[in-house]
Amino acid sequence: MITENQYFDGNVKSLGYETPEGKSTIGVINPGEYEFGTALKEIMHVIEGTLTVLLPEKTEWQIIPAGNSFEVSANASFKVKTAVQTAYLCQYRT
Repeated sequence: MITENQYFDGNVKSLGYETPEGKSTIGVINPGEYEFGTALKEIMHVIEGTLTVLLPEKTEWQIIPAGNSFEVSANASFKVKTAVQTAYLCQYRT
């Protein structure tokens, strides 16, 4: 089954699906700055565009261009910002 997700007044939209490895979402983030919380470990792959991320317990933002990824542990929060529409794949893992 495919699920539709919408956050931050429609500025982040994704489609969710499940594989034998676990749940994933693929979506688009509009320009802006957003804070997300995690329940499971997340592996975020930037497909197109660029994300600048502030990971948990870090004080410096990191630039993640297309073709790269980052991980966030379970039960944490992180911030992202982008100046252009950015596509991503987020894998949720235990």
